[in-house]
Amino acid sequence: MDKVKFIYNPYSGENTILDNIDTVIRVHQKYGYWVVPFRISKDFELIDAFKDIDDSYKYVLIAGGDGTVDNVVNVMKKIGINIPIAILPVGTANDFAKFIGMPSNIEKACEQILESEPCELDLGKVNDKYFINVASTGLFTDVSQKTDENLKNTIGKLAYYVKGIEQIPNFRKLNVKVTSENMVFEGDMYLILVFNGQTAGNFKLAYKADASDGLLDVIIIKAGMIKDIITLFIKMLRSEHLEDFKGLIYFKTDKLQIECYEDILTDIDGERGPDFPLTIECIKGGLKVLGIIN
Repeated sequence: MDKVKFIYNPYSGENTILDNIDTVIRVHQKYGYWVVPFRISKDFELIDAFKDIDDSYKYVLIAGGDGTVDNVVNVMKKIGINIPIAILPVGTANDFAKFIGMPSNIEKACEQILESEPCELDLGKVNDKYFINVASTGLFTDVSQKTDENLKNTIGKLAYYVKGIEQIPNFRKLNVKVTSENMVFEGDMYLILVFNGQTAGNFKLAYKADASDGLLDVIIIKAGMIKDIITLFIKMLRSEHLEDFKGLIYFKTDKLQIECYEDILTDIDGERGPDFPLTIECIKGGLKVLGIIN
């Protein structure tokens, strides 16, 4: 019987997966798969999930948010495992899973995965780490890392907004240099977002993004008047197109460098990213994913 490695984060979102483990196993057994689970915890390294991987495993099923998927993909790349992944979106934001069309209903998601064929999607890379959805730096990039886990699990994505609002009084200009074949920017900014997907915190910002075009979508929010930034955030909340906003730069590229000497963090899919300088590139077709309906 073919096997599926089922890696689940019991702490993601509202602990949804804990009430649906039997559903995952039942649906897979119906399709002739043997589910081998691995529970993410502080007691074990994630790499331990792959100790028994052999040719009998057909894919890796990941239950969690973007950060969980990101961590699993990084481990798989590090140890050279190239079988497809599939995602059950049970985290707080689930931006990438929503982008590729995964339903929130666990049974429907499993059926969709099992009825599909693998698709090759692009994968982002920052220095020596990979990301599936978005890499960022500047204001707000440490919000997910500073947000209390209990608060996040209790009120979901609203917790990010609460923590973000707290940062507004601390707005300061951040000097960076961004270099690519398509654009060179040197000056003050508030935020840089580099998308493989389309959304961040459920805000659809990179609405032109295509995860199979071999390109990343870059958004730079230049430093300016606070009132202008508030106007921009209102446009984001309304899911309006942002290209006519004078303080914003939007371009596509397959590779860019970011230099910065400010005391700020970087973020990849809600987890802390590497230190500056950053080389960010798109690995075309770098990830095989199940569940995508063409």
